[in-house]
Amino acid sequence: MRKNLILLVIIFITNVIALTAQEWQTDFDKAKELAASENKPIVLVFQGSDWCAPCIKLDREIWRTDTFQNYANEHLVMLKADFPRSKKNKLDEAQATANAKLAEMYDKSGIFPFVVILDAEGNVLGETGYKKMSPQEYIEHLESFL
Repeated sequence: MRKNLILLVIIFITNVIALTAQEWQTDFDKAKELAASENKPIVLVFQGSDWCAPCIKLDREIWRTDTFQNYANEHLVMLKADFPRSKKNKLDEAQATANAKLAEMYDKSGIFPFVVILDAEGNVLGETGYKKMSPQEYIEHLESFL
């Protein structure tokens, strides 16, 4: 009986985490399809996840918060273009190439972090980056581009 109860608790926690976890896309075409089918804008994030201090702060202070994740799940398609430097975080060649193509299109100056708000067709609606704001203020900042 105790094992069944523990199993149920684990399943419940896993489902709660899955519901609140933010789903990051890494494929631009898939992100555009989702944005079109769900009538949502795309938030494209250029980051250096293992070396860029402002990128890490943006991730910790905004992207990972419950406030932002709950909002994003309902209103945004999140697309990540990561440029890690550590060998252990190295991307496969196809993903690295895809991220480089996105950078050629949207982040020619190589700014990190760089956040681009796009419509479902890939047209730029706005650009921003790391800002010392609360998650709610950052949401309002992103909404100002829509």
